[in-house]
Amino acid sequence: MAYWLLKSEPGSWSWDDQVKQGRQEWDGVRNYQARNNMRAMKLGDRAFFYHSVNGMEVVGIVEVVAEAHPDSTDTTGKWECVDIAPVRPFTRSVTMAEIKAEPRLADMVLANNSRLSVQPVTPEEWALVCEMGQTEAG
Repeated sequence: MAYWLLKSEPGSWSWDDQVKQGRQEWDGVRNYQARNNMRAMKLGDRAFFYHSVNGMEVVGIVEVVAEAHPDSTDTTGKWECVDIAPVRPFTRSVTMAEIKAEPRLADMVLANNSRLSVQPVTPEEWALVCEMGQTEAG
């Protein structure tokens, strides 16, 4: 299993929206690196659900329930997406400030390239962020 982080502005699509919807296409991503990261995702991979702009915090865990496929919002045919479903909320949100303040997370993509909307997370980073959020990592 691989780990990821998916960013969304809560005013556009929040954790509460994701929970209410259940399974959802992670559409609208228009960045080649983010698209390539989604192409690498496999069924059962887990991802942090991160509120960007407002909040700037990890708020939940989602699971990849469909591998990369054409993005239904794309008319050009060059963009792909995955489908995700909520797994569990974080007991306590973990903020960007907390992540940047933790020396063991200094190499985390989020701490160094906060603009990338779909990014990999190492197993060690996954476990530590889950611990910080008082949330089961599995």
